[in-house]
Amino acid sequence: MLRTSPRPPVGSRSKRRAWTTALASLGLLFATLYTGAAAPDGRPDGTGLNAAPQGAQVVRVAEFLAECPYSHRLPDDPIVFPGLPGASHMHSFFGSRVTNAHTDVNDLLGSSSTCAPAVDTSSYWVPTLYRNDQPVEPTGTTFYYLGEGVRDDVIQRIRPFPQGLRIVAGNAKATGVGDPTSVARWSCLHHGEVNPSKDFVTCPAGSMLESYLDFPQCWNGKDLDSADHKSHMSYPVNGACPATHPVPVPKLRQVLRYPVSGSTQGLRLASGPGYTMHGDFFNAWPENELARRVTTCINAIVKCGADGNPS
Repeated sequence: MLRTSPRPPVGSRSKRRAWTTALASLGLLFATLYTGAAAPDGRPDGTGLNAAPQGAQVVRVAEFLAECPYSHRLPDDPIVFPGLPGASHMHSFFGSRVTNAHTDVNDLLGSSSTCAPAVDTSSYWVPTLYRNDQPVEPTGTTFYYLGEGVRDDVIQRIRPFPQGLRIVAGNAKATGVGDPTSVARWSCLHHGEVNPSKDFVTCPAGSMLESYLDFPQCWNGKDLDSADHKSHMSYPVNGACPATHPVPVPKLRQVLRYPVSGSTQGLRLASGPGYTMHGDFFNAWPENELARRVTTCINAIVKCGADGNPS
């Protein structure tokens, strides 16, 4: 005789249906969380999570960067005092290793560079920091290329710096912390309780003294330099570039970290007090590579690393 499996009791069948219904509900819940509840037109309504888990999303920050350690020190300035070696206060140079008073863009292009990426052969320099008359060089030297400070529609129109562009930000002759031409800020690494200042600040032991300086990001579209090395550039106004300087370019942010903490006594820049901090930039990025990074990272509002790829 053919044997059949015994049927489960009626109560067991009811429990099984209940479990099946519960599991289906859980499945629907998870599907909703990871795909977003559908709106009447079939698109996500924005109340749920995006289709990909948050950890897989690209960070929406318009940025790429170059890490450019200290290269050398000279009393030269090929922007302010071109062709006049020794005419300037002492400067600390980053990026291109060849920069001196006679440097032009052709000297920089393809030169040896401290930067990562090495393809950035631009030159960056600042007045040397001294403590008790001994030079102190930064051990953290990051140059960020950003889209912040302007509206999103302006970010999408940002263009690469023209090759050979020269910019000075800040003022070596600033008269005090109230001088509006003094634009650098000093702070302490990992110590936000210390208020930033235009002059040196006292950092707790184990911290580092930081300098932040933002360069202007609006270009007049014509000149690679100007008599005062500033007038061909402008800072944005109300999230856009003014009509006099209609071409948005990346905001260059210079972040330097010095192995200095404690009392500010004995600290000075080659140009004077902390509020005279300023920075010089001489662009020598290869045109195609800079254009790629601006398109991939800044126009698209994507956070990229030193390799110019989304990080």
